[in-house]
Amino acid sequence: MIHSLGESNMKTFGLLVIIVLVASISPVAQNTNQKYELPELHTIKTVMLSPSYSCRSSDEFQQGYQNTALFLSAYSKQRSDPDLLFNGACRSEDYFTASTAGDDMSLIADLGADVSLEEVSASRAFNLKRVHSYGEFSKFAQAVKVELNHTYAVLLNERDKRGLFVFKVVGYAKNERVELRYAVKSYEILRIGLLMSEGFDWEKANN
Repeated sequence: MIHSLGESNMKTFGLLVIIVLVASISPVAQNTNQKYELPELHTIKTVMLSPSYSCRSSDEFQQGYQNTALFLSAYSKQRSDPDLLFNGACRSEDYFTASTAGDDMSLIADLGADVSLEEVSASRAFNLKRVHSYGEFSKFAQAVKVELNHTYAVLLNERDKRGLFVFKVVGYAKNERVELRYAVKSYEILRIGLLMSEGFDWEKANN
């Protein structure tokens, strides 16, 4: 009986500790989320990007990305670090890219036409057909061509940010505009400069 009572008390004490810890952490996490305006996950939203980034006047370039890019958080907006860029020179092919500067290594995969955005989970973004063979895995690249009715997956991989979101092109006029439906599957702001290997260079070879 004494043993049973002691075990019960320990469980109760452990539960109280967890409640106190959650209560103390939650306001901090909530305030941080509000500050950076992190995106809601698994919720489909729409956005219009216009025009293509490289098909603008010199005056427009001085204004930054303006409406040519998608910013999923206030953090990205404040740093002028878009999560997706609608790009393409005038009278040339348009394309999407998520790596815009520095040591960004974000990639995009074209999942193909007639793929339902509602059914693309984080798992299916990497393996749409759920078949474990090389030819069935999603093929990620630095840039992909804009295609009407195609669904895409974006893997964000930056020093201070990582995540995954999917989108579908539902409207498109070459160089002029692209209309997207998108849903964020994962989004994290990382602590910067904690530990990293120095000397990154896109062009440096090995010896």
